[in-house]
Amino acid sequence: PQIHPSLKNNRHPGRSTPPRERDREDSRPGGAMAKQKQQQPKPAPADADAAPPPPEFKTAHSPWFTYASMVTLFTLCPPFVILLWYTVVHADGSVARTYEHLRDRGILEGLKAIWPMPTVVAGKIILGFALFEAALQLLLPGKRFEGPISPAGNVPVYKANGLLAYAVTLVTYLSLWWFGIFNPAIVYDHLGEIYSALVFGSLVFCLCLYIKGHVAPSSSDSGSSGNAFIDFYWGMELYPRIGKHFDIKVFTNCRFGMMSWAVLAVTYCIKQYEMNGRVADSMLVNTALMLIYITKFFWWESGYWCTMDIAHDRAGFYICWGCLVWVPSTYTSPGMYLVNHPVNLGPQLAISILLAGILCIYINYDCDRQRQEFRRTNGKASVWGKAPSKIVASYQTTKGETKTSLLLTSGWWGFSRHFHYVPEILAAFFWTVPALFNHFMPYFYVIHLTILLLDRAKRDDDRCSTKVRQVLEDVLQQSTIQGCSWYLLNGVLCNSGEESN
Repeated sequence: PQIHPSLKNNRHPGRSTPPRERDREDSRPGGAMAKQKQQQPKPAPADADAAPPPPEFKTAHSPWFTYASMVTLFTLCPPFVILLWYTVVHADGSVARTYEHLRDRGILEGLKAIWPMPTVVAGKIILGFALFEAALQLLLPGKRFEGPISPAGNVPVYKANGLLAYAVTLVTYLSLWWFGIFNPAIVYDHLGEIYSALVFGSLVFCLCLYIKGHVAPSSSDSGSSGNAFIDFYWGMELYPRIGKHFDIKVFTNCRFGMMSWAVLAVTYCIKQYEMNGRVADSMLVNTALMLIYITKFFWWESGYWCTMDIAHDRAGFYICWGCLVWVPSTYTSPGMYLVNHPVNLGPQLAISILLAGILCIYINYDCDRQRQEFRRTNGKASVWGKAPSKIVASYQTTKGETKTSLLLTSGWWGFSRHFHYVPEILAAFFWTVPALFNHFMPYFYVIHLTILLLDRAKRDDDRCSTKVRQVLEDVLQQSTIQGCSWYLLNGVLCNSGEESN
């Protein structure tokens, strides 16, 4: 994002975002953050109370579990993308058939046999889509939006044109098909090659981000942990950009990852139509719910820029490779499965699933809307026609500064912590259930999403509990649902502008 010169290294009025846990290592004397060219604060008088030292570096899980999971994800996710595609497209959705293939040939030889090589066609499709989305990100008009103040005191500035880019993308894609200029079925026919090219190409992209973080960081929100693998995995920069206006994380997360999800959902519909001469109601329900969810995302995109993915997670393998490869492959897998496995649900069941999914997406949106309005009005906005219930939380930053946040404990946020995760998981279930229950593979995304959000909730809880543990206990006492809510339904903001989406 553009770092506004007048706001750089100054507090944003009414907002504060303390460093996330892994940034604290870089803020120590002699750490990478100390090497950035920043104006040093004036030394305090000799008799002034010294600020407390920064806390020790911590992870959401034990260090052993954290490092083991990093290595596991780094090594297993790339081949899993190819195995998922092969299972859904070539093994009739049967995990057993894929297992038998690997068992008979051996894991390495079996994987080599099914792994498609990147092709020129795949490269052209990826490059054309990426350049088109990059151009829309830069050229389309949009309102100025300022993100939360960063750990180093920078305020990222964005151009909020995501919804317009989304509309232009879908209209252009459908127009190319309608007028016979480009057949989206080609994308499905070369899907394995596209995923293979993304797997390798995105690794190179992440390596470039790693090098850029060392030699040309975009802002003072950057630094090294001292471990090359951790820097590559978690990233070097919080807000990397090319030039002054092209934000790399907005491109990878929103304009490539989320946009490709929508494009592929439409692609699967068109492919099924060309194969069968009609689109099954199961595919229509799946596609409609996905597109409604993605439309909600781009409508709310500026809110996403204040979440953990953008405001706390640096641009590395975890975020960028995940959005460039994992999102277009695993998130779209229910629709990919339905291409060759159409299910006739019947009007009553199809409409029931559609309405249930829309309701969940709306509740998920309304949760975020309540939270944003609460922040925007400094806790004065009414919630469900009443004055909001809230908690005033005070905490100390790693620099010893005392700050205050308002925590919403009414409306949806009065039910439990991280309540908005519940309708999000249910929405994913409803756009998957049209595939029924003949195979396990379509439900991988629902399971993955549940694990992802539980881990995200724990990371958020652990980061916040180090600052406002007593406040979190008060929040739980004010929640309608208690006990299981700490991890299974976790969720009120522990800090304005910090909570994950």
